Amino acid sequence: MEDKEIRLLRADEIECRVAVINEKGLSLLLFKDARVDQKILDETFTPFGWKRTHQSIDGNLYCTVEIWDKEKGQWIAKQDVGIPSYSEKEKGQASDSFKRACFNWGVGRELYTAPFIWITAPNANIQKKGEKYTTGERFHVQEIRYNDRREITGLVIVNSQGKKVYEFQGKETGRETKPSGKHMEALERELERTGVAMETVLERYHIREVSQLTMPMYTNAMNSLKKTGTKKAA
Repeated sequence: MEDKEIRLLRADEIECRVAVINEKGLSLLLFKDARVDQKILDETFTPFGWKRTHQSIDGNLYCTVEIWDKEKGQWIAKQDVGIPSYSEKEKGQASDSFKRACFNWGVGRELYTAPFIWITAPNANIQKKGEKYTTGERFHVQEIRYNDRREITGLVIVNSQGKKVYEFQGKETGRETKPSGKHMEALERELERTGVAMETVLERYHIREVSQLTMPMYTNAMNSLKKTGTKKAA
């Protein structure tokens, strides 16, 4: 296969999604949509140099993305499974499986190096409706930088009014010592499973904000949570 490197995502190609929200603030995840995947595959391999197919295996929808290898004279395939959306199950699975297959080819893989993004309540327009917290605010990536290892080293997020609500300045070389977004997703799942509050974790390490959590603190907290039993259903 020709030595073609898939380019890194631009700021305007990255979207923000609320992951966790409470009275103190909310966390954001960075993601790309299928249109971005298609555009980058077209740019890199031409519209005729790649193809996608879907198949159902054990009730799950898989997507296979194939790239034409001129040297070998054959298609090279990478596959992944999708997760259905709440609104449109089949369409959601098809789109998700395609995006995951593109991750396998390296499209947007740099998003896995994103830091934990926490927006404090004053900057998030959080409202309580019944027992749930919500926000009508929309967030956008204004600036993003990478190092030579394709890791995120700088990130600026603004709200719908253009106000800066989050900024990250990481190391230009080497790996950031803060937990990544994927790390924090795992921590949040453990907190939900055990019923332990995030505030309890922060108090244990004598810090006030989630953004102050370091990788050693995260590892220690996860090890302790894994030894904690699952909370009983109400």
